[in-house]
Amino acid sequence: MDFSKHIQKAEEALRRRNYDFAVELYRQLLDLDPDQGEARSGLRRALKKRHEQKKGGKLLRAVSGALPLGRAKTLQRMGKYEACARALEDYLASNPLDEEANLMLGVALESAGHLKSARAVYEFLAEIAPRSPEGLKRAGAMMYQTGDAEKALLYYERALEADPRDQEALKARKNLAADLALSRSDAERVGHSRELIKDKEGARKLERASRLHLSEEELREELTRLETAYAEDPSSPDLLMEQALVHEKLKDPEAALELAERALQYRRDAFDWIAKVGDLKSKVLKQRIRAADKAGEADRAGKLEAELFEHEVADFRRRVENRPGDASLRLRLAKKLIRAEDVDGALAELQKCQHEPRVQAEALFLLGSCFEKKGILDLARKEYEEALSRASGTDERSKEILYNLGSICESQGNREEARSFYIRIYEVDISYRDVSAKMAELS
Repeated sequence: MDFSKHIQKAEEALRRRNYDFAVELYRQLLDLDPDQGEARSGLRRALKKRHEQKKGGKLLRAVSGALPLGRAKTLQRMGKYEACARALEDYLASNPLDEEANLMLGVALESAGHLKSARAVYEFLAEIAPRSPEGLKRAGAMMYQTGDAEKALLYYERALEADPRDQEALKARKNLAADLALSRSDAERVGHSRELIKDKEGARKLERASRLHLSEEELREELTRLETAYAEDPSSPDLLMEQALVHEKLKDPEAALELAERALQYRRDAFDWIAKVGDLKSKVLKQRIRAADKAGEADRAGKLEAELFEHEVADFRRRVENRPGDASLRLRLAKKLIRAEDVDGALAELQKCQHEPRVQAEALFLLGSCFEKKGILDLARKEYEEALSRASGTDERSKEILYNLGSICESQGNREEARSFYIRIYEVDISYRDVSAKMAELS
């Protein structure tokens, strides 16, 4: 069954801040298909927005949710995971930011075989509890299970940032790093990565490669080993790239870039290698800028900075060409274009990614900023207001949007409406920019 129209209707309710209706629509969709990941993700966002809007106390929410939470725990013990998930959704309707309940929901959905929904819940948990190793590990495991090994590795890295001694995360990171290294080099010829690990030496190399922190002595030893191996097999791009990575860890981006560019000649469409070459070129240019600044060569530093901006735009254009469906890449390209003062180019990219839920709020804000730069204030205001509807109302981005809306109203001579935007900032942060002066001026 095609749920796209129903999802669109729920998203529209969310945009209009009709959170109760959005929640109702998402719940209806999940009753029809419990593994509708997009609906599960949308429900999390709608509940969070509604929670932030309402003024009810924690005690009232806890009392109202006690019954469904108790029922959920009973159902979980009985192995009735779908019923458990429904009860947890009843509880989370009043307590959407409860970390333990969200974790329980993800586990229940996973146990019921609803992997897309479980993934949406774990991603939300990672967002609201960024220092929770358990939630991050669950997110990593689900990413791997649903075929996104690279994202899984990122979640395990975040889990280790929260708890560097977590043995489960350490083991998973090591295994994922090995799997990714193998799949990038021989995925076409080998059905499973373990088939390549023929001896203890191979396992040792993979373990070393997966470690993030090696001493300089260990890095030099590894570089010697790689150079010897490359001398014996000079047609191996993997050995070139491995040498590049070691040089990067030795803080020699110039040598790393030269080797990475040579490796990329063999695999021109390998996204990870395209990104690595781009990042290394940026590091080289930034290193040269710092050296020019230190030497007092202001003109040279300025030219290098312009070269850096130009390179970053070209780099991210290449990444987008390689992965045209990745909205987060388009958003990053748009930011590079804004930095390079190519507002029209940025607008084109933002318009292509503004409907992707994960980047939508940021894309809308940047669209408003671009239109404001071009002096098209009616469109700027429209995009800012859309972006504001997705913000929390008290964070830094919300205040920035409100300030920009106030400035637009002032420029249009609408003093009363400008004040209505400034007062919303004044209410929560009297020291924000010159908002106190604005309030006095517009009183």
